[in-house]
Amino acid sequence: MPDSAHVVVFVHGYGGYNPMIYGKWIRHLVMKGNIVIYPRYQQNIVSPHPDKFAGNVAKAVRDALTELGKEGHVRPIVSELAFLGHSYGGVVSAALAIQHEEYEIPRPKTVMLCAPGTGRFNGGRLNSYADMPADLHLLIVVNDNDWVVGDEFALKVFNEAVNVKQRNLLRQFADTHGTPTIEATHNQAYSLDSLLDGGIRNYTYKRALRTSTLDAVDFAYWRLFDAMLDCRRRGENCHIAFGCTPEQTDMGQWSDGTPIRPLECVSE
Repeated sequence: MPDSAHVVVFVHGYGGYNPMIYGKWIRHLVMKGNIVIYPRYQQNIVSPHPDKFAGNVAKAVRDALTELGKEGHVRPIVSELAFLGHSYGGVVSAALAIQHEEYEIPRPKTVMLCAPGTGRFNGGRLNSYADMPADLHLLIVVNDNDWVVGDEFALKVFNEAVNVKQRNLLRQFADTHGTPTIEATHNQAYSLDSLLDGGIRNYTYKRALRTSTLDAVDFAYWRLFDAMLDCRRRGENCHIAFGCTPEQTDMGQWSDGTPIRPLECVSE
């Protein structure tokens, strides 16, 4: 156990406050040497209102950092704070990248948004994302067959955050070449791990049990975020995290050597 470690704030999607839903990704991040804070910003599926989500996440981050500052914990390094948000968690993460001072948390330096959006519940959105810091590292990944939130919010953030020099938007596609097929739906970020089960049995938990698979999409998500952290912290693997390079858009291969359909990248 190290004396200190960098911090990743993993912000769940709507109703996804049982950490087992993203458990394998959380475990991967910890095994890579990160402290992971997993804020629960909802009491239940209907409460509180979405405009309270960012405040709840920020309070959880402040409380977690206070606890981590006590004796017996690995000391948190927050100078390169990273946020990873899925679905509504992506909306919250985008807001806190701008409103960190208002919510009294360290400034996020790295932000990855996976299938970000609000659906019909628009609370928590900002009018504009033009104030995102110029030195932020921002990566947005959308799924081509996302019928839950689509790509409207992702495109809004990407197109408005014009000051952010290091930013890309990636689109992931389905591929039916092999078995099982690779899908490109809203919940590709799920990766179940029963050892992180918080005991919550709501609709989102049940949906995750039905839909979660560990496949090449997880490989892409994990690899990209790992590269983002390397790029920010050490100046390494930036060509994997950004730049619309073949290394960034690579999804790996099927067992017969056929390349899985690569990600589509937008840089401007």
